[in-house]
Amino acid sequence: MSERTLRVVVADDSVLLRDGIVRLLNDSGFEVVAAVGDADALLDAVTEHEPDLCVVDVRMPPTHTDEGLRAAIEIRRRTPTVAVLVLSQYVEERYAAELLEGDVAGVGYLLKDRVIDVDDFLSSLRRVAGGGSAVDAEVVSQILGRSKRGSELDRLTPREREVLNLMAEGLSNAGIAERLVVSHGAVEKHISNVFMKLGLDIEDGGHRRVLAVLTYLRAE
Repeated sequence: MSERTLRVVVADDSVLLRDGIVRLLNDSGFEVVAAVGDADALLDAVTEHEPDLCVVDVRMPPTHTDEGLRAAIEIRRRTPTVAVLVLSQYVEERYAAELLEGDVAGVGYLLKDRVIDVDDFLSSLRRVAGGGSAVDAEVVSQILGRSKRGSELDRLTPREREVLNLMAEGLSNAGIAERLVVSHGAVEKHISNVFMKLGLDIEDGGHRRVLAVLTYLRAE
């Protein structure tokens, strides 16, 4: 049985970037049902087409500040079954935290300049559309750096921080092992240490682990 084609809405005010993403997705087996350049058109397209996934730029007209991210939050509020992957040139911490509040199943936040592998990007899209999550390690790093839980976080080894970042990206244990070129057993040990040092319960399931980590890092 063939895999169902994922229906996508792309929102970016840059015509070149928007067309490039549309071409990439169409060539990779996705169906782009709408491509728009502002937040209002994005919300209208979601209502009209009921896509599986939206790929959204943060900065869009009229102010080119945070319209796209606020639209993504509104989409999640109105239709939580629609997955959202935000693409940004920077970490907008306040709205990023709001987007990642609650259940992060079907949510992603990636930085444009750090998307360097097309296959990884497409995998992130499919993971988010499938109910997983994908949060860029740099987003996690900034949260780590400003978290008031610094003393506990300082207890993590450099390798454990790497594993924490990859968990936040939404990678499975197997994905982490592949990325770090280590055994599955080593990954399980690192994850156990991370959760023990942060005082979190170990839960199976990618987005549950991401939620636990991000909830902890946002804590006062």
